[in-house]
This record gives sequence, C-alpha cells and structure tokens, in this order.
Amino acid sequence: METTLKETKNANLTILSHPLIKHNLTVMRDKTTTTEVFNLALKRITYALFYESTKFLPTEDIKVETPIKKTTSKIISKNIDIIVAPILRAGLVFSDIAQELLPFAHIHHLGMYRNEKTLEPIWYYNKMKGKFKNPENTYVFILDPMLATGNSGYDAVHNFVKQGIKEENIVFMSLISAPEGVERLSKAYGKIRIVTAQLDETLNEKGYIVPGLGDAGDRIFNTL
Repeated sequence: METTLKETKNANLTILSHPLIKHNLTVMRDKTTTTEVFNLALKRITYALFYESTKFLPTEDIKVETPIKKTTSKIISKNIDIIVAPILRAGLVFSDIAQELLPFAHIHHLGMYRNEKTLEPIWYYNKMKGKFKNPENTYVFILDPMLATGNSGYDAVHNFVKQGIKEENIVFMSLISAPEGVERLSKAYGKIRIVTAQLDETLNEKGYIVPGLGDAGDRIFNTL
C-alpha cells in the first residue's frame, strides 16, 4: 500500500508525484536493472528533487541587458551561503547533480556507516572548517538516497543545527523514505523540510525500507 502525504500529516514533507519520476523509480526497484541503467534513472529523478528542494531559496533583483533591452531579473541572493552535504557513500551521486545546478555551493561530505546490529550511525569523516561565518543566512541540503530509520539523518541535521543553522534552512533530500525515518526527523527537528520521491510502507527487521530497492550504495557503485 502506498502511503500518501495526507496520511503522514506532516506539513514539512514533500513527496514528488510525476509520471517520469514514478517510471524511473520503478526501473530502479527492479532487481534485474543494471548499475548503468540504475544510475541514469537516479540522475533523472535527482534533477526533479533539486528543483523542488531549492525553490524556497531567497532571490534578489539585478540589472541585465538582453540583446533587446535593459531589464531587471532575479538571481539567487548573493548574501547567502549554500552547503550541499551528501552522506557518504550513496549520497555522492546526488552531489554530482548539485555541483551542476549549484556551482557556487560548498560541498561538505558526511561520512557515516550503519552498525548492522544497533542500526545506529558510526561517523568516520566530517571535515568542518570551524564555525560558519553567517549561520542565519546559510542553507543546507543534506543528501541521502534512503531515509530509513532516520538515525543517520538525525545526526546529519544535528551536525548543522548545533553550529547555529536554522532548522527551516535545512532540507533533507532522499529518493525513498520510510514513515519511521520521516517521523524520527520530524519529531526531533520540526521545522526542517523533507523532500522525497517516494514514501514507502515500512522498515523490515534489518532496518531496510520495504519494498525499497535494496542497498542503494551497493547498487549505485556495483558492489553487490
């Protein structure tokens, strides 16, 4: 059964709904899909996720001259900082698209892996260069294809909130989410935005999303 946005009663959760997204997600779910085809489908969905995730960024007016006349047009505000934070390793495929769409953003890698017994994240990399210069005007996009238990997501969000980043300036972007992960993040940080292409049914006893698509990192990097 597909869970709907209305059923989650979470105003900060956005689930994308478009035939092209659904089609490519089905391609990715199929266990016979090759790594090459899997990654191409993921990239197609990633563009849509980024357009939705960045639509609240502040803009400013500038003067430009077209081949026809001078006019006023909008750009993303120069007074903000943007951080793209992929959770390693699976989030790396998102960061490729991020650098294409937001070439002026800072890339901040978050290295975590999951303890398979406790399902808790274990950190192994987090290179933060001290305090942020302007935390109130810093916007963070945390990238992870699968929002499952929400434990890694919680740690990632906390990593920035404790540095003074406003919750409402943080977006957690995922391909597939589980209700448990959405609830974990939403209860801890009620003002962050969660953008996903699909809300699946639940988690299994191993903490994997059902029906999901298996281990996203293994399928992205062909390490099955």
